[in-house]
Formats: sequence, structure tokens, C-alpha cells
Amino acid sequence: MLHNFKAVTLSHKKAPLDIRELIALDETSCKQFLQTLKDFIQATDLLVLSTCNRTEVYYTADVDYSQDIIKLLGITKGLNITQYLDYFTIINTHQDAVQHLFEVSMGLDAQVIGDIQISNQVKQAYQWSADNEAAGPFLHRLLHTIFFTNKRVVQETSFRDGAASTSYATVELVEELTHDLDNPRILVVGIGEIGADVCRNLRDNTVLNNVVIANRTNAKAKVLADECGFEVLPFENLVQGMKDADVIISSISRETPFFTTEMVKRLDVLSYKFFIDLSVPRSIEADVENVPGVLVYNIDTIQNKATEALDQRIASIPKVKQIITESIDQFNDWSKEMMVSPTIHKLKNALENIRQEEISRYLKKLGPEETKLVDDITRNIMQKIIKLPVLQLKAACKRGEAETLIDVLNDLFNLENQVESINK
Repeated sequence: MLHNFKAVTLSHKKAPLDIRELIALDETSCKQFLQTLKDFIQATDLLVLSTCNRTEVYYTADVDYSQDIIKLLGITKGLNITQYLDYFTIINTHQDAVQHLFEVSMGLDAQVIGDIQISNQVKQAYQWSADNEAAGPFLHRLLHTIFFTNKRVVQETSFRDGAASTSYATVELVEELTHDLDNPRILVVGIGEIGADVCRNLRDNTVLNNVVIANRTNAKAKVLADECGFEVLPFENLVQGMKDADVIISSISRETPFFTTEMVKRLDVLSYKFFIDLSVPRSIEADVENVPGVLVYNIDTIQNKATEALDQRIASIPKVKQIITESIDQFNDWSKEMMVSPTIHKLKNALENIRQEEISRYLKKLGPEETKLVDDITRNIMQKIIKLPVLQLKAACKRGEAETLIDVLNDLFNLENQVESINK
């Protein structure tokens, strides 16, 4: 199954935020869904990736399991998934699925182009797959090729220069919203990956430095606050902190909104208060924007804010795509060689079997030193004999002619029967 890599994807390209947040999986759900896939479909190389912009499943199988995967996803989320089928994209072509995962991992397919967070999220998804023994040799090699490609992109292009991530775009939005305020007060609630990144970008900002962090786990908030030089607001004092803040940035992870309309109404907003929701599912109730004086921005509105960095990244796209093409070509060469690996192994076993049979006829007549000398000589002869067929096989792979040579070697050395005799 070396050429049967597939993908099922739901992303910001086809699905609006309210649909994406219904389908999104948190870390625990991703791990559980990975196990569900292992239990219910006959596939290998499983990878489950879920971010604020996409929920995707990659797998290797001889058959198309896309409908089964979508149904299982619906069961996992407790949804009648059939009404959302049009938002999914099915990628059943091996090369297209490989290309898609490369582009996703590099940030070419991100909502904020070149977003570095996606690279870390792919690494995390791969770790879950490896921990669950859901990754085979193909996926291991593919992901490590992707990680190496990412390093090349960083070193050879301007695609990752600047800070055009979602978190930086958030900081730019805050700058725009508060440009006429003196020392605006910013409250960051929830410090998962994106919340922590927002805090670090705020730390590096020379204008926005009146920042308070609130998190359910106070100790975690204190560690980040000490790193960034910010204050910590005890979570039980959150309402007062919201009253004091000009901007509330939320990246709380939960299934239902944390900030409700009734809660925000009780703040008695006198002028303007800005809420920025970075969570998927949303942590700020949609109707909050109807509260007088309150403006709400969600993840779909926070894009293309880092204009200069974004322009640099867009200009780097052709070079990034060239690097991806080179990496995929190299990966395909490896994949093709994997096709002949069993034949090479069988050929080596066949020759080794012949060598051992012939040596065994004379061992009784030889001393230890002579036995070692004969063993070394015959082993070297065997390695020289097999070298040319192996090189020819690998070359035939690149030409797309490996199957013919495999058949010839099978016939010449009777490899199938030879292997059977060895296994006995």
C-alpha cells in the first residue's frame, strides 16, 4: 500500500467558523478518534489533525474509507454528519494527498499565510500517531521529510520572516482598535498554545504593555506572566478584570461559550469594549456583539493583519513550492525503492541460503581460522554479486520499470519458493 495515501479534510476554505467549531476535536478527542479509526477501518499511517482552521484525517488504505471516517467523526461529535458533507473535501489520489499535507504543514494552506503554529500542530499530531502505533514506515518517512523541508523553507526563504501568525495578527488588530487610547488595558483569558503565543507577541510589542493574564490554572498563568513581565489576575476575579480591560482576548478551550451575553451585559460598558475570540469552538457567545458598546472579533476576522511580513511571505511562495517539489521528488524516490525492498530482501536471503549450504559441506574438514576465511570470502563474493541487481532495481524504480525487473529476478532465482524454504 505504498501508493494509497488519502485524506479527508474540512477547512476554512469551504467551511465557515460555525461549522468548523462543530467538527473540531480537542487533544483528548483527537487521541480517542485516532483509536476509533484503528478499531473500525483497515488502514495504516493514520494522522488526525484538528486546529482552529481545519479538521483532517490522513490514512493509507487500498480502499476509500472517507465516508466511514466522516460517519465516525459524526458519531464522535454527536452530530448528524450528513448535513455537513458538502463542507468536506475527499483526496483519494496518493500524490494529491502527499502534496496537500506538505502545503498544510508549511503554512501555504493556512488562513494567515505561513502561520508557524501549523508546523507545531502537525508535529503534535504525528506524535499522537506514533504513540498510538498508528504510524507505519511510510508516515514516519513522510513526516520527517516534511520537517526537514520546513527547515529548508526557514533557512532558504523569507516565508517565515516577520510574524504573520494568527497570534501576531491578533496583536496587530489590538493595535488598530486601540490606537487612540492611552495605555490600553488588555486581558488575555486562557493560555493554551495560541493564548501563550499572543502573550509573547504582546511582550515584544513596544506600545501594548498593560497586559493581565487570567487562567483557570493560576500556576500556569504565573509562569507565563513571569516570562513576559505581565500581571496575573486570579480567575475568581475575572469579572472585575473584564470591567477594567479595554480589550479581552479569549482562547479558552471548551465545547460551549464561556462569555455569555448575560455576563457581558453586567459589565455596564460605558464606551467601547473589544472582545477577540481565538477559540474554536467559540468561547464568546455570538449574541454578545449585540450588547451596546461591545465589538466582537472572531478567528475568521483575524487574518492578513501582518501586511509587510505577509507581502514577504507571498513573494516567497514560488520558492517554497519549488522546495516542496524537490522534497516530494526525493520522497517519491524513496517510496519507489520501498516497492523493491521485499525483492532485494528475498534475493539476499536466496543467495545467503546458497552460501550457507555450500559452506556447510566443507566445515567439518576446516579449522576455525580456515572456516572464518571461507566465510569472509564467500560473503564478500555474495555482496559483489548482489550489488549490481540492487543498483539496477533502484534505477528501474526511478524509470517506473521496477515490476519487469522484479519478475525477471523472481524467475531467475525462484525467489518465492526460496523464501518459503528459508522460513521453514
